[in-house]
Amino acid sequence: MVEPSQEQAAMQHYLVCGTKDCQMNGQFYCNVCHRPLCEQCRDEHLKCADTKIHEIVLYRHRKHQLPVEKCKLHPTRNIDIFCKECQIPLCSKCSTSKEHNRHTFDDLEEIYAEKYKCQQSEFAKIQRYFLPITQSLKKDIKRDVTEIKNLMESIRTSMKLGAEYLKNLVDEVTSENMEHTYTVEKSLIKMLKSQEKTYDDYIAYLERMTDEFQEHLSLTNQKLLFSKTLRIKTIPDTTKPVPPVFTRSQFNKKDVAKLLGKVYIPETKPKRRNIEPMNADTTHMKFTEKQLEQSTEKSDIKQTLSLSSSVTKVREYRVPGIDSAWHVSVDKSGRLWVSNGNSNLVKTDLQGKLLQKVQTSGGGEGYHTAAKDGVLIYTDQDKKVIYGITPDKKITKFIKTGDRTPICVYSSYINGDILVGMDTDKEAKVTRYSKTGKEIQNIQRDNQGQGLYDYPHYITENINGDICTSDFKKQSVVVVNKSGQHRFSYTGQKAGFCPWGICTDVLGHILVCDSNTVHLLDQDGGFKSVILSSQQEIYGPRGVCVDDENNLYVGQVFTSIVTVYKYLK
Repeated sequence: MVEPSQEQAAMQHYLVCGTKDCQMNGQFYCNVCHRPLCEQCRDEHLKCADTKIHEIVLYRHRKHQLPVEKCKLHPTRNIDIFCKECQIPLCSKCSTSKEHNRHTFDDLEEIYAEKYKCQQSEFAKIQRYFLPITQSLKKDIKRDVTEIKNLMESIRTSMKLGAEYLKNLVDEVTSENMEHTYTVEKSLIKMLKSQEKTYDDYIAYLERMTDEFQEHLSLTNQKLLFSKTLRIKTIPDTTKPVPPVFTRSQFNKKDVAKLLGKVYIPETKPKRRNIEPMNADTTHMKFTEKQLEQSTEKSDIKQTLSLSSSVTKVREYRVPGIDSAWHVSVDKSGRLWVSNGNSNLVKTDLQGKLLQKVQTSGGGEGYHTAAKDGVLIYTDQDKKVIYGITPDKKITKFIKTGDRTPICVYSSYINGDILVGMDTDKEAKVTRYSKTGKEIQNIQRDNQGQGLYDYPHYITENINGDICTSDFKKQSVVVVNKSGQHRFSYTGQKAGFCPWGICTDVLGHILVCDSNTVHLLDQDGGFKSVILSSQQEIYGPRGVCVDDENNLYVGQVFTSIVTVYKYLK
């Protein structure tokens, strides 16, 4: 496994000021002292006589400190000089030796900074070109796999239909042939019965003639004997029937295969997949922290997607075991986790089959979330515990929240952190935990010391690290950056805004449910549109989420049906 770079590690959470006992956000950096500074410490640094000439820049523009390396000839000295003639790094004492007499030297830290910048540029190419293009090709292959599977399934269906049709024809012809045999048999039997009757009549005639002959030959009646001569009729002619002949068709497996058809791959040269060339902007790009923060998994999609002019219903699921859908989570396998307002949490597959049911103490809140590793994370408000459910249905305790009630939860797709909306006796807050359950950060007040939250009941994270929360009591969407600083609040387009389920997409849009509509905001809280309303037969939307294919799942309060929409193109 590749370890995260120092740059990446620094951006996972907000930077702490390097001044002793100061825990403020270190958004500035002293290139001389090589330490982060908050705004207050920066001002004090520039006022101090010893440090007022120091170069202080924004943290992302800092000069990276030269790694410490001791000189082998002078172990007490650091290597920090570069001899241009010898092309080797030196310490300051080595530069005064005879071997480097009259040589010119450069600051090794400046060279290191330039090399570091160059490597950053190469790393950025991976993030913005090589990785997105490769992931796009991989997704193209996945689409091809799906298309091939669908095509082969349709071919198999066609084969079955062809075979079924042929079997029906065989049955029909066989039935007709069998019926014909009965007709032929009946005709021949009728002819033979007629011949049999002919001979029955002739035998009767012969029996009468016998009686006449006996009378003529009687010695007592000589007159009859000489009266006339009896003549016997000839035996009637009949014909033997010509027996039917059955000629069985001569055919083999190949003949049947010709009738049913055969699958073959055309002898066509496969087309090469299109790989977009690296343009000049990519080759000479400058590396920034913002580029690192963007999800490389979604960057290739982001370049091609945009809002569609209309919203299209893709499909819908009737979820068993519940009567309403207050919150929806989609795991990496595409299966749904849906909760109602009565503490029931169920898992269903794409065919609507119930796979698992969990009883907890949550209600109309976003109290479950699907993590990237396939684990479903959910809260139990009464027990003040956060649980995890593995794909094999094993439930384990994950985090104990002490005296705080965990209302809503979200698993970050950026770094795996767990964001939890909390309710306490004093005031509400958002707490950040690491993937291992360690408490990292508490977000509670704005810059004026005012409480940010009253009742955060749905929570999500945007692609830039912003934490977006629906606050039921404040009747607003509260958004802070990853450091916990308040960015903006959205209070709807008219009075009575009541935010429920909330999610974000690959373009940084924020989607939030109002009482009977779903609003779409940009990354900075600007209202863009109402994308779902009663016109799309949406009544009481509560739970929303977006899957990896950019489909929007919507759960409603009055039905157990979860509807899926396509709104990006």
